[in-house]
Amino acid sequence: MRRAYYLMSAIALGGASATALVVTAMAPSVASAAAPVVGQPAPNFRLSDMNGRAVTLSDYRGKTVVLEWHNPGCPFVQKHYGSGNMQKAQAAAAQQGVVWLSINSGAPGKQGHMDAAAAKAMVGKVGAKPTAYLLDHKGVVGKAYDAKTTPHMYVINPKGTLVYAGGIDDKPTANPADVAGARNHVLAALGEIKAGKAVSVATSRPYGCSVKYSDS
Repeated sequence: MRRAYYLMSAIALGGASATALVVTAMAPSVASAAAPVVGQPAPNFRLSDMNGRAVTLSDYRGKTVVLEWHNPGCPFVQKHYGSGNMQKAQAAAAQQGVVWLSINSGAPGKQGHMDAAAAKAMVGKVGAKPTAYLLDHKGVVGKAYDAKTTPHMYVINPKGTLVYAGGIDDKPTANPADVAGARNHVLAALGEIKAGKAVSVATSRPYGCSVKYSDS
């Protein structure tokens, strides 16, 4: 039986004494990889964004970070972008100084896969407002976070601790009409973090389309 494992490497951040483990590669079989644990440090990673810029999670230490798994072809994603709900959440997060990283883990040939040019066109078309749109074509980061759906949401506090994982809200449907009456778990968590409170709903069931990882 093949065993899943992560190949981690240390890189210097902000000086010779500051180092962080960064997910850089992954064996093909990852089904048994353990999910990150709420209340524990969020797995660090480095990916290229749609502009070719390298983005490392630990660069944002000291800031609250939202991770959003994205697939433009998924009806559940379209619910939140077509209604403007996701863009409003991104804008509200930005006003609080929160970093929002959208991640596309769709493999080449799979639904939702985009190259950098397609990603830039999509972001502009829908008016998305993430801090960065990251390309995870090999599924390295998606599998490290055990991201199952689009959208699948994670919130990381300024200390680098994962404090929320799950769905964006409590209405697990693809119907845009359900947005208005939903509790947005992500925005609620951001508000509680800003107020110095514990996140009251730290986990929920993620809903949406399955992340379209590579078969290999």
